[in-house]
Amino acid sequence: MTATHLPAAPHVAPSTAALAAIPPARIPALLQAMPKAELHLHIEGSLEPERIFALAQRNGVQLAYPSVEALRAAYAFTDLQSFLDIYYAGASVLLTEQDFHDMAWDYLLKARAEHVVHVEMFFDPQTHTARGVPFEVVVRGLKSACDRAERELGVSAALIMCFLRHLSEEDALQTLDSALPFRDLFIGVGLDSSERGHPPEKFARVFARCRELGLHLVAHAGEEGPPAYIESALDVLHVERIDHGVRCVEDPALVARLAREGVPLTVCPLSNVKLCVFASLGAHNLGSLLQAGLKVTLNSDDPAYFGGYVNQNYLETFAALGLDAAAAYTLARNSLEASFASEAHKAAWVARLNAVFAEAIAAG
Repeated sequence: MTATHLPAAPHVAPSTAALAAIPPARIPALLQAMPKAELHLHIEGSLEPERIFALAQRNGVQLAYPSVEALRAAYAFTDLQSFLDIYYAGASVLLTEQDFHDMAWDYLLKARAEHVVHVEMFFDPQTHTARGVPFEVVVRGLKSACDRAERELGVSAALIMCFLRHLSEEDALQTLDSALPFRDLFIGVGLDSSERGHPPEKFARVFARCRELGLHLVAHAGEEGPPAYIESALDVLHVERIDHGVRCVEDPALVARLAREGVPLTVCPLSNVKLCVFASLGAHNLGSLLQAGLKVTLNSDDPAYFGGYVNQNYLETFAALGLDAAAAYTLARNSLEASFASEAHKAAWVARLNAVFAEAIAAG
């Protein structure tokens, strides 16, 4: 090992030369071992077919599919809406606080196994309150699993309440009113569901109110919607992160702005392919986004439906795009730094990340 490639102390970020010395054969193991945050995870989208059928049986819910295999076979989506149709049907089995706890706990066990140290979990209360499930049941069930994960697994977990954009802003405002008695159980709000025809400015009033309440703000934009939706999310909703954002490349001025302002993008490659945003992982623009200096993070979105949890997203994307150890370090560090965790927690996680890479450099 040359002096140039000596591993840094754990509190020091690895140098470009040191990262370049990590051989490609070691990258898959590194991707799985490195600490990371997941910032774009819809908890209802982690509901595996086996859990759906177990909850259906527990709650006496009749499903439209005769078996786990038949349900999984239906996961052949042509666009976002075709996915949402099955997604909402799957959520129909969630009725009790224990149901929500069990769903989240399933995910958090997987997160711990994949070295996810922090997750900011999206949940869609309107999906459940429209079926007569009280908001309190949803949020308390999820929060109990998050608290348990911190105690038993050492995984930090927080909740972000999302508004369904295909519904009215009035409905979103009513949802916010229902949520306020439980304000201490979630850290922020987001905007998800069908993007086409539902620009961010449709929700200007509710996001302004959430900002006044001191909630963190994020929004899906630039997945199926145009780059202008990203600009509206920033300028009208004043969000701190953009969920997806991959269509920003259609507007070079927007790309320059995102890089200049350090706006995090929570990109979900397997989801993008499954929903036909890209024809294949090899056609994905993640590498170009990194090269443009954007603060990209890598996430699983709805892993039960889109073919893999966060490590699978890393492994398949890196294999398809030929990304290197420097990209792995950047993506993991971006995920930690773009989280809404405390600065002390972020610093501790980055130190752990540096230590993992220092070990990989030494082994190389």
